[in-house]
Amino acid sequence: MDLLPTPDEFAVAGHPTRSVVLATHNAHKVTEFQALIAQTRPDIVVLAYDGPEPVEDGVTFAENALIKARTAAAHTGLPAFADDSGICVDVLGGAPGIFSAYWAGHAKDAAANLALLLDQLSDVDDPHRTAQFVSTIALVVPGEASDERVVEGRWPGRLARAASGGSGFGYDPIFIPDGQPEGAERTVGEWSAEEKNDASHRARAFEALAPLLAQL
Repeated sequence: MDLLPTPDEFAVAGHPTRSVVLATHNAHKVTEFQALIAQTRPDIVVLAYDGPEPVEDGVTFAENALIKARTAAAHTGLPAFADDSGICVDVLGGAPGIFSAYWAGHAKDAAANLALLLDQLSDVDDPHRTAQFVSTIALVVPGEASDERVVEGRWPGRLARAASGGSGFGYDPIFIPDGQPEGAERTVGEWSAEEKNDASHRARAFEALAPLLAQL
C-alpha cells in the first residue's frame, strides 16, 4: 500500500497545507497527534500551543478538553484540538481519571504518579486490576460561526505489578491492553509507536473525530 505524503511533502508538491493547534505543551502528544492525523489528512500540520495555560477546572474529561481548545483557538485564531486523557482504574472508582497527570502532586511528575498508583494497588489481585485509558478530544473552530465538537475513545486493559518497557509516556509502562495473545502480553511501554498509534485511546477517539476534519 502506498504511504500518504507528509505535510512537508504536500507543501513541496504545491498542495496547500492547513494548520491546526494542539492545545498542549506536551511534545509527545504533538508527535502522536501528527502521526494519527497524517494517516487520513496529510495536508494538516499540527502545531504545538505556546500560549497561556488555562485553568482546567472542569470535572470531566470533556469539560477540560473544551476549556483548553477554546483557549488555544481564541489565542491563535486557528482551529484547535485539545485532548484530555487519563487512566481510570475500576477498583479506585475511576480514579485517577481527570487527575492522572497530577496524581502525586501538581509537579506533574510522571514517574511519581506511576509509582504512587502501583503502591496503592500493591495488595490488589490481578483479576481486580482492570483499568482503561480514556481520551476525549475537543475540536474548536473559531469565527463568527464557531463550532465545537467532542469525541471520546476508550482503551480497556489492566495494570501490571511493575513498570516494563521504555516506550510511550505517562502510565504506558504499567498498562496491559486487552486483546493480546495469552502468554505474550506486553505493556504499552513495550509497544512500538506504530502499534500504539493503531490501537490507543487517542487513535479510537481520533477515528470518531476524523469525519469532522472535513470541515477544516
